[in-house]
Parts: sequence; structure tokens; C-alpha cells
Amino acid sequence: MNEIPKEYQIDPIICDRYLVDGKLKKWEGNSSEVYSTIQTTSSKGNTGPTLLGTIPDMETESALEALNSAEKAYDKGKGIWPTMRVSERLKCMKDFVKKMKSHREIVVKLLMWEICKNKEDSYKEFDRTVDYINDTIEAYKNLDRKSARFDKEGGVYAHIRRGPLGVILCLGPYNYPLNETFCLLIPAIIMGNTAIFKPAKHGVLLIYPLLEAFKDSFPPGVVNILFGRGRKIATPIMRTGVIDVLALIGHSNSAVSLQDEHPKKNKLRLVLGLEAKNPGIILPDADLDHTVKECISGTLSFNGQRCTALKVLYVHESIINEFNKRFCKAVDNLNFGLPWDKNSFLTPLPEPNKPKYIKDLIDDAINHGSKIINKKGGEISENYLYPAVLYPVNDKMKVYHEEQFGPVIPIISYKDINEPLDAMADTDYGQQVSLFGKDVKKIGPLIDTLANLVCRVNLNSACQRGPDVYPFTGRKNSAVSTLSVYDALRSFSIRTFVASKDTVYNNEILENLLNSNKSNFVSTEYLL
Repeated sequence: MNEIPKEYQIDPIICDRYLVDGKLKKWEGNSSEVYSTIQTTSSKGNTGPTLLGTIPDMETESALEALNSAEKAYDKGKGIWPTMRVSERLKCMKDFVKKMKSHREIVVKLLMWEICKNKEDSYKEFDRTVDYINDTIEAYKNLDRKSARFDKEGGVYAHIRRGPLGVILCLGPYNYPLNETFCLLIPAIIMGNTAIFKPAKHGVLLIYPLLEAFKDSFPPGVVNILFGRGRKIATPIMRTGVIDVLALIGHSNSAVSLQDEHPKKNKLRLVLGLEAKNPGIILPDADLDHTVKECISGTLSFNGQRCTALKVLYVHESIINEFNKRFCKAVDNLNFGLPWDKNSFLTPLPEPNKPKYIKDLIDDAINHGSKIINKKGGEISENYLYPAVLYPVNDKMKVYHEEQFGPVIPIISYKDINEPLDAMADTDYGQQVSLFGKDVKKIGPLIDTLANLVCRVNLNSACQRGPDVYPFTGRKNSAVSTLSVYDALRSFSIRTFVASKDTVYNNEILENLLNSNKSNFVSTEYLL
């Protein structure tokens, strides 16, 4: 690793522990090697992918052990965690985030190596995750404050709170292996649920430094962390029918196959963030300098490996030539480098087979009449393919239909605005859209339509998830439930309440109950 700056060099990490029932258990079985697609030269002089370490290749037996741990900790709603006072659960979460922050540098380094995210964005992911946890704590305080009272209607008092759902299976994505995973896991457990969590295939080692923090911060069985392949872990867990909530960010095919394994369909709640084919629609009067800048960010931030990325651009025919000229120039001016290199916007692709997949999409498009219109487009190496701008694009091409999740940008010229609208209506996805223009007579009616096709309309800006307080969801195959600081707490809980008729007998019992502190549910304790 002589060519790698010393502060970014990394020694292989032997991850031989997993967390079950509040214990870090040593794994004695088979292990899998974890590689980075970043090419380095070994001591033997061979150049190739870099070995980052090993993780347990866990089997069904371990998965069921973790499930039993989570089920025991929930204990049919009687467990310490689901019945604990909100203030005490929040204290556990505060302890965790404090411990998590002490591992910032190693987690960021592993983000750069494992998924090739550039240095700036890796730090952003870590810091954003810490902010998300702190914001979730404050949101839960606010939620609990609103619940610290009794309502009365029709002669009946009601003490309404939100209660946990049960045992959660949490599966995160590789592109945001810390942030988006924790956007599922943190609200799930803070609401009193217990969880089994399996990291994604890529971005897996970065969880290892946090195992101790999870162990020390939460009661036994609240968080159980496994490593290995989904078919050996997630599938047998789902088949038991014990899981109450499937929380997954990934592909809809994975979500459907796991749902099909669950024998009690009506019991299973879903919290899913899935794929999208977010379009950018560029109107004739769009400010092209600004639009090109936003479209670069939208299509190629983290090489387009984001569900919120702009996956197709619809450009009005009157400006198509000028837009293509400016956009291609901007793409070709982007800096490619290693994640820690200064100003590296484009970085290697973490999935070994992704360059070939993108190349196949390009070849298919060319076979159906498209061209690569930027000079560097399609230049391929072992771990990268330089962004290819494809034009013209039609519905015979795979890239028109598939979520490419990588550095290829299809551009479609349109004459009538109904062309992109019809395409959006026909697709299986409905997450977001970016609309570029300024004529309110055109923008107004368009927004009215687009808001019924997707769940977020971005005016003159790229699609994105944040700020995290805003709803993050989608229609059709793009999402189930809503993820945001506010909404995720509701997605992982259910309204539940104590009802009491307004009688002297009942009222005396309620007063005694409130004064006795014998119930953590029936409480008007006010959190500051």
C-alpha cells in the first residue's frame, strides 16, 4: 500500500464476533473475505482488489439463536425494553450515540474503503447519522409530551400513546450502510421493539467497531447483529412467522421474496425503501447553467448509486442540443480518483460486476440506436466505467426501464409535456421528480399532476432524501411506509390506549395509579 497515504492505509480486520442476547459471541465457523475494489499492490507484487478483512459466514442455527434472543427480550410485550419508561429508553440511546461518536474515524475510513465513497461524503454520512439519532430522540420527546395527558369523549377517558409492534428484522443497503440502516434500526428500537440486524454485503465491516457500543448501551436481546448471506439468515427467520416488521432498504424483488416466506401475512408490517427511476424534466425556459449543475449532482453524486438519483433526463426539443453540449462538457470535467484524493467526485464502483453491467446497458442502447455523446463516456477499467451520456434513448432499451444505479445517464428529447408524464405514469416507480423551469403558468399545473405521480417534486433542484425531518417515501414499487425523523417513529409503532369510563370508582383508581408510579404506560410524566 505504498501509494496510499499513511493515514488512509488499513490493516485487515478480523470480524469474528456477533451480538446476541447482550453478549459478543466468538464465531467459530466459516468466514468470508471482504474485498475493496480499490486496486493495491500486495507484498508479492500482485495488483488487485484489496483484502479488508473477514466476516462470519453465519448459518441458520445462528439466525434462529438471534431471533430467539429478540423474541425473549420482547417477551410478548412484557420485556424490560418494551415496558420501560420512555425517559429510560432515551437514556440508553444517548449512551449509544456517545459511544458511537468515539469510532468516527475508523467508520469513515471503512466507508471509503468498502463502498468507495469519497472522504467528504463519508464524513457527512457519519455526522448525518449522529444528527439523525439526536433528532429522533428529540422527536420522541415531543411525541411523548403530547401523549402525557388524558382525553375525554362520550363519558370515556382515554390515555393514548404509541406502543411497539414486536420483533423487527432490519436489512440495510450498501450505498448508505450506516445512515440508511440506522434510519430503520434507531426508530425501531427507540419505540420499544427488539431487532435482528444484518448489515449489507458491502459496507459490512464498518459495523464491527460499533458492536461493543450496542452491547453496552441496551438491555440483552434488544439489538442482535448477525453477519452473512441473506438466504442463510433472513429467509429462515422469516419462515418462523415470529417477525412482526420487515424493515428493508434495497430492491423490491428481495422484499417480495422475504414477504413470501412469512406464513402470517396479515401480521407482518412493512417498512420498505425500494428502487426508483426518478426523472428530471427540463422545460424550455430552464436556466441551463443552474440546471446542468443540479443534474450533475442528481445523476452522478456517488456515481449515481442512490435511489434518489436522477435516472433519466427529459429535455425539451427546443433546448436539447444546447443542454447536451453543456451537460457533456460538465460530465467530462468531473474528477475521478480514490476516495481520499482531494476533489475526487467520481470514485471506483464497490460492486465488482457493476462496470460490466453498465457496459451491457450501454451496448444494448447503442444496438437500439443510441450514442455515447460525451468524449470520455464508457471508458472502462477493472473497477470503474466513466459516466456515459446516452442520446437519443427510447423504450426499446434496457436503460429506459431498469434502475441503472450507476454512472450512465439516458437523455430523452420531448415535444409534448405529456410524453414524460405518460412515461412516469406507466413506470413501476414513483418516488421523486426534478422539475426545471420558471414559467408559473406551466409549472403550476405540472406540479399538480406530478404530486399525484410521485411523493416529492423538487423545483429546480436535484432529487434527495434530506432534510431528514421531511417525509421520505414513494408510490408503487418505490416504498412502503414513510421514513423521516417524525414519520419513522410512527412507522415502527401503533396507537394504543387505556380507556376508562368516567365514574367515581374508575377515577379514583386512575388517580391512585398516576400517583403510585406503578405503570410506565399510564403516566403524565413530562419530558423536557
